[in-house]
Amino acid sequence: MEVKNAVMPNEDQIKEFSEQGEDKPIYMVNLLKFKEKANYPDKRETDLTGEEAYAIYAEEVAGHLEKVGGKPLFGGEVERLMLGEVEDLWDKVAIAMYPSRKAMFQMINDPDYIVSAQHRVAGLEGQLNIETSLPSSD
Repeated sequence: MEVKNAVMPNEDQIKEFSEQGEDKPIYMVNLLKFKEKANYPDKRETDLTGEEAYAIYAEEVAGHLEKVGGKPLFGGEVERLMLGEVEDLWDKVAIAMYPSRKAMFQMINDPDYIVSAQHRVAGLEGQLNIETSLPSSD
């Protein structure tokens, strides 16, 4: 199995995500790998580490999640790999709840969020986002 961290989704991933599924909550599991030194898209000078830049994003994103009815649920350091094999471990794991895909799409297209996301891009070497949901209660 090949594992590829990325900072932005590819066209197929965007298309699949934007297709309407059930209008139900989703839980996004984020496996985060940080740059050693933050590198902002606008080329600003900074002494921040990637993790410090991402921490600014993490603080701001809580408000963006709230605006669309979502919330951060968990954030923690990756300690070790208990099972399986990967070449390089991620640094942190974060889980956020969105009331729907539509809500997440609305958030990531909000101009205020896009400003905050500059810290995300500056800090991340790459990540995996895994969309999950609770089982139906049929």
